[in-house]
Amino acid sequence: MIKTLLFDFGDVFINLDKAATFRELKKLGLEDFSSGMMEQNQLYEMGKISSEEFVNFYISKIPESNSKKLIIAWNSILLDFPQHRLEFLQQLKEENKYQLILLSNTNDLHISWIKENVSFFTEFKSCFDAFYLSHEINFRKPNADIYEFVLEKHQLQPNEVLFIDDTQENTEAAKSLGIHTWNIDPNTEDVVDLFSTKSELF
Repeated sequence: MIKTLLFDFGDVFINLDKAATFRELKKLGLEDFSSGMMEQNQLYEMGKISSEEFVNFYISKIPESNSKKLIIAWNSILLDFPQHRLEFLQQLKEENKYQLILLSNTNDLHISWIKENVSFFTEFKSCFDAFYLSHEINFRKPNADIYEFVLEKHQLQPNEVLFIDDTQENTEAAKSLGIHTWNIDPNTEDVVDLFSTKSELF
């Protein structure tokens, strides 16, 4: 029996354009993401470097850019947050049948943009019993330690948890620990259809 619903954020609640960041950085003069850039991105996502350090790193690689342009390009991945998904979550909270936890690979610049541009962010966050962002807890998906952190912190049995994430690498990692998963396809599926899509678990 599922007792805990563990949700990703991007492309589960807020819509993303995952190709946008590279597309916009390319306009500023970036030719490709080097292995060093990918490493910096991951360090930033884990809160190991500050936003200032992160932006300055990219300025050093794209001399014609500046911090304002870089931040706009970096945040271009973020789109809209449909109201009906908030209402679905609020209904779940009201019914109080499941523990609700958010587990997201999110960095400081992205969450700052969301707080400024999603008018109901406070209401959204208040629906969760726990709200974990990778840059705040210094873990990131798909590394096993981020799932182990949540399981241990809340004394959860993996077979009583359903994890919803749009990235297969992340759901496969959770599945290997015995967690039930839904690798949601944001192009064809919507989190509000959770109970019909995964009806065999409820």
